[in-house]
Formats: sequence, C-alpha cells, structure tokens
Amino acid sequence: MQVIPAAPSLEGLTALVTGGSRGLGLLMARRLMDRGCDVVLLARDEAELDRAVTTLARSNCGSVRRVVCDVRDVAAVHERLEEVADDNGGLDIVIANAGIIQVGPADALGTEGFHDAMDSIFNGALNTAFAALPHLRRSPVGGRLALIGSVGGLLAVPHLLPYSCAKSAVAALAEGLRAEEAAHGVTVTGVHPGLMRTGSHLHARFGGDRRREYAWFQALAGAPLLSMNAERAAERIVSAVQRRRPRVVLTPAAKLGALAHGVAPVTTARLVSLVGRVLPRDGGAGTAEGCRVEAEDQPPARRLRGVLNERAADRFNQRGGATDAR
Repeated sequence: MQVIPAAPSLEGLTALVTGGSRGLGLLMARRLMDRGCDVVLLARDEAELDRAVTTLARSNCGSVRRVVCDVRDVAAVHERLEEVADDNGGLDIVIANAGIIQVGPADALGTEGFHDAMDSIFNGALNTAFAALPHLRRSPVGGRLALIGSVGGLLAVPHLLPYSCAKSAVAALAEGLRAEEAAHGVTVTGVHPGLMRTGSHLHARFGGDRRREYAWFQALAGAPLLSMNAERAAERIVSAVQRRRPRVVLTPAAKLGALAHGVAPVTTARLVSLVGRVLPRDGGAGTAEGCRVEAEDQPPARRLRGVLNERAADRFNQRGGATDAR
C-alpha cells in the first residue's frame, strides 16, 4: 500500500494573502492560521480588513494583522511587502488572490473593462509576485508563491471575457515563474478554481442587461452541482501550496472543461458558442455592482437565487456585516 508522506509543517511561517478581507481570501487566511502561520491580510478596503481581522483573531492558532494597499499600485505593493518582511523577519508564503469580476457581453463592457481586468487581476498578481520573490528567495524553508487564476483562464467563458483574458495571463505567469524560480528554491502554484460559493456575486460588476446577467451568474455561482463549497476550496488550495504542487484545478466541472478544451478544442469551442447564444444580448451602457443590482434593479427569477451562495455572502464578509469564517 502506498504511503502518502505527511505535509510539511507551516507553523511559525509568515504568510500574506492579497484580497484577504473577504470571500476566498478570507477563508485561505483562516486555513493558514489553522496551520500556525502568522498571517497578513492585504486589501484596499480598511473597514473590510478590520472586520476580517476581528473574525480571524478568534482563532487560537497563529496571528493576523492587516495592511491597506491597492495591488494595482506597483510602488505601494513593494513598500508594503518590504514593511511586512521587516516586521516579521521575512516572508515565507504569498498568495496573490486580489481581483475583480465583470459579467456581460464584451461590447457592453468595452475596452475599458478589459483594461480594468488586466490591471486588477494580472497586474495585481504581477506586482505582488515581483515584490514578494526577493523575500521568498531568502526564506529559510524555501518560499511558496500561489497565483489564483480560474478555469476561465484555461477556457474562455462568454460574458466573462475580460476576466478570462486576465486569468489566462495569470496562468501563464504562474507556469513561467515556477520554471524560473526553481533555481532559487521558490515553488509557484497555479490555482484554477471553477465556480465557488463565496458570495462574490455581490461585488461583481454587471453590464448589458444587468438584471438578467446578475440572475444567471448568481444562480450558477450558487448551484450545488456546479459550484464548490468555498471552505473546502480554501482547504484544497492551502494544502496544495503546503505540498508545493505546481497546479490545482478545482471543481469537477472545471476539470472537465479544461480537459475537453485540451483534447477537443474545436468541439469545445462550438459547445461554448451554443452557451453564448442563450445568454442575454441587449442592455444599456455602463456597469453596476451586484449589490446595487440586487437592491435597485430587482433581478428576475428570484426563485433561482442560490440560497447557499447568499448564506456564503453573509458569512464571508461580502455584505459589510459581521462574519464567521469558520
């Protein structure tokens, strides 16, 4: 019988998570603390960070602090990570998770939507990686870097094109950096989740017929057979980083989609085109955040609302109230 070796201990290591104030980032921070890490949350919203720290501070393991920073600002990212490394005697684990989601037809989101996605998702990951690598190379246990991509970066998804383009660039960055950083003792893990029940629909931006775009995205993101429990996803990701895995794809649907695209790209492209035909086509200019669409535009088909995803939004600091990351 094959014996699986125990995962190396992370106790006492310093870990930084960007986009760590809510959703998946908050849950990954919890899993790192459970392993005894001293965790630093980095995000733009100070109030969200304060709530996240209050929630995570209940843990009896590790420690947590927060740093306000916009990952799009390359100088600020370098300065903040330098300060974190100085305060903690180095950096051992960095997870680049910050980003945005835009939902709608490509022409409704416009070139500005693509630039915004690349700036927040790809440049955010790039800035974080390059600021972190000098410190990770000096880690006495060998640094670990994780870049959170998406199945949307492995298979282009209609009405999520800015997101898919940016996540595709993140996937390439993760693979390339892993090859180059091996000589420095740093491992890089590319993470490609499918749909997860994190409550992120409230912070996604919707364009075109935003009522209908919100309705389909929110319903699918909360569907049990298509989406993944966010707490289980966070555990899988942190475990992959702990074991220095090069790549992890989460959810059966995401694995199937990525495999199909690699084995039969033409057939997959045709099937995806059929999906695109049934998505909303019309709508006005501009975008609105999901919480605004929910409050003001009254999306149709409320019976399709993902109850599990709504509960996730309440628990994972997506609504601005009390959270429970457990």
